[in-house]
Amino acid sequence: MPGVSSARAERLVNLVLCLLSTRQFLPAERIRQIVPGYADARGDDAFFRMFERDKNELRELGVPLETGRRSSFDTVDGYRIARQDYELGDIDLEPDEAAAVALAARLWDSPELAAPAHSALVKLRAAGVEVDEDQGRVQPRVRTTEPAFAPLLAAVRAARAVSFEHRRGGPGGVMQRRTVEPWGVVSWRGRWYLVGHDRDRDAPRSFRVSRISEVVTPIGPAGAVTVPADVDLMAMVRHNVDPPAGTGTARVWVADGRAHGLRRLARAVGRYTHGGRPGDELELDLRNVDTVARWLAGHGPDVAVLGPESLAAAVRANWAAAAAAHAPHEVDADGRFPVSDDHVVVRPDRAGTGP
Repeated sequence: MPGVSSARAERLVNLVLCLLSTRQFLPAERIRQIVPGYADARGDDAFFRMFERDKNELRELGVPLETGRRSSFDTVDGYRIARQDYELGDIDLEPDEAAAVALAARLWDSPELAAPAHSALVKLRAAGVEVDEDQGRVQPRVRTTEPAFAPLLAAVRAARAVSFEHRRGGPGGVMQRRTVEPWGVVSWRGRWYLVGHDRDRDAPRSFRVSRISEVVTPIGPAGAVTVPADVDLMAMVRHNVDPPAGTGTARVWVADGRAHGLRRLARAVGRYTHGGRPGDELELDLRNVDTVARWLAGHGPDVAVLGPESLAAAVRANWAAAAAAHAPHEVDADGRFPVSDDHVVVRPDRAGTGP
């Protein structure tokens, strides 16, 4: 009820509940005695003016307020709300849909989302849909404890751009300043992601909320961000986090006794010697170049890229970023950070011994 004070809004709700709970027409004086708030009126005239305003307000809100008399002997009009005209029509949910609603209600347990979730459940139950929050084997795992979650959600609701520090590539990654026009905050596989238009890259991007610094700075006026009509936020996150398989194959050398986690994800092709060190040549699915490059770059000299060139370039870029963060004073004559290419080797053939 926009523009209505809290006291008047509470009185209107009580009036609706009162008129819904009776089958008879209640006269104004009886309503004055039952509904909290009317007793505060100073005199009869003040009450009737208040009551007339409330009746008009309910009718403007679409509440079907009826006027009539209980019998032919009554001389005063009464009021009621016909339940069949006020209630929503039948809402039919399949069992899996009702379960999804219950699961969502249990998911939104943060202070920022608890009120909307409770309101949705109240409306569904008022329409006759039974939603049992205590049933269901699936337990929501999404957490909303990240400090950046609340200000990001507020920015989405206000359609306002934000600026923040984002750590790229996990705990050891470099913090980078990002300015984003937020489109939404969505959950995927137990993590929250901010989706929007990255002004720095001039392209749509998604950011894991847990990697965003606590300080989120609003930029510009509210209402300045427009969400594209055809955007699918969940599809964007799903593609970035878990891109489809079959986009290519990477070949890497791994030193003996090293990178056991990488070995579990890859397929052994054969033995291969690199830089005088014995090891294995492995193949792994190249679903996302940037993601695989971050994995490989973290192993340093224990892993070497044999192909493709795009992956080798991405690994070099990660090394350059690490060098910039940890050794900013070491630059060459051209102002670039020295990054060795000894462990990024593109080899088109698979025979023979590596360099």
